Amino acid sequence: MYNVGDYIIYGSNGVCKITNIGPMKMAGAVKNKLYYTMVPCYIRDSEIFTPVDNDRVVMRRVMSKSEAEDFIDSIDDIENLEIIEEKRRELEYKQAVLTCDPKILVELIKTINLRVQERTAEGKKVTASDAKYFHIAEESLFGELAISLEMEKDAVKDYLKDRTLLV
Repeated sequence: MYNVGDYIIYGSNGVCKITNIGPMKMAGAVKNKLYYTMVPCYIRDSEIFTPVDNDRVVMRRVMSKSEAEDFIDSIDDIENLEIIEEKRRELEYKQAVLTCDPKILVELIKTINLRVQERTAEGKKVTASDAKYFHIAEESLFGELAISLEMEKDAVKDYLKDRTLLV
């Protein structure tokens, strides 16, 4: 169980701060059931309520600062995703994003970066799918690292540029 004030990853909402834990006073809410009240860090004017025992959405603690630094040091060793069937590319991108796993997000970013370079060299445009999932993966990864490293999300890209080959 998490505590009030903790930052967690909550599925596609990304980094959220827990602001309250307790029963919900709302129609349809189960009495005597505990809920997290969370505020997404990068979605303005939003509040999320979820049962403490929710196992349908990825919920995990945000990396600590030292874990984030260690993770950044390992980025250059992370391989690309293996996409075997071209027809399944978008599905594999979607599954990668849904894991909310920083390592898999880096795999996805590297995979799409390489694909964009190859397509550009062939005189082809970036596909909408590549652009969409690249953006989602970056936003998710940079959002978590920003909280972990106590910096603005916009500064993470430059920070990674100085330390890795990722961007």
